[in-house]
Amino acid sequence: MFMVNAPSSRLKGVLMRRPWVVALFVVMAARSAAAEGVWEIDAAHSTVQFSVRHMMVSNVRGEFRNVSGTVRGDEKDPMHAQVEATIDTTSIDTRNEKRDGHLKSPDFLDAERYPTMTFRSKRIEKMDNGRYRVTGDLALHGVTREVTLDVDGPTAPVKDPMGNVRAGAQASAKLDRRDFGITWSQALDGGGVMVGDEVDVTIDVEATRK
Repeated sequence: MFMVNAPSSRLKGVLMRRPWVVALFVVMAARSAAAEGVWEIDAAHSTVQFSVRHMMVSNVRGEFRNVSGTVRGDEKDPMHAQVEATIDTTSIDTRNEKRDGHLKSPDFLDAERYPTMTFRSKRIEKMDNGRYRVTGDLALHGVTREVTLDVDGPTAPVKDPMGNVRAGAQASAKLDRRDFGITWSQALDGGGVMVGDEVDVTIDVEATRK
C-alpha cells in the first residue's frame, strides 16, 4: 500500500483539470508495488547448519531445523533488498539428545531465555561471479553484533508445478561465539579446550515469491 500526503489546493486543481496525471500516478505506483517483491523463506527446503571444533581433534556438525523470514525489494536490484530471518534456537539438532540438551542450557544458547536468534540486513555489496556480501545485525543470546555473510546467488527464479515462483541462495560465515557471550568450555589435560570458539555457518535458503 502506498501512502502520500494530501495534495495542496494548487495540486488539486491540476489533478481536476488533467485527470491523465492521476492515471499516470496510479500506474507508477502499481509498477513500484510490482518491483518491490516479497519473498518468504520456505522452511521445508532451507537449512541453517554449523560446525564447531571438538576436543581439538574433530568437528561436531548440527543444524537449526526451524527458520523463517522474508526478503523484500526489487528483484532487479538485489543490493537494495532487505533481509530478515528468525531461527528457533530450541530446534538445534546435532543427532545426540544429551548434547542438544547441553547446547540449549545456560552454558550455551540458554534457549529457554533466548528462544530465537534474528538477523536483519543493513547493507549489501556486489562481489565478483554473481556473489554478494550481506552485512547485518545478528541478535543471539541477548547480544547484538554486526556480522557479514558471503552469499552465492540468488539463483534465477523458477516456477514449480503448483505455480509458485522460487529462488535460492547459499550463504556462509565464521562467527566467534564469545562475541555473543557464549564462553563455556573446559581445558584438556593435554592442552587445548573441549569446545572451539569459532563457528562455521552455512545457510541454504529457498524462498517463494508472494
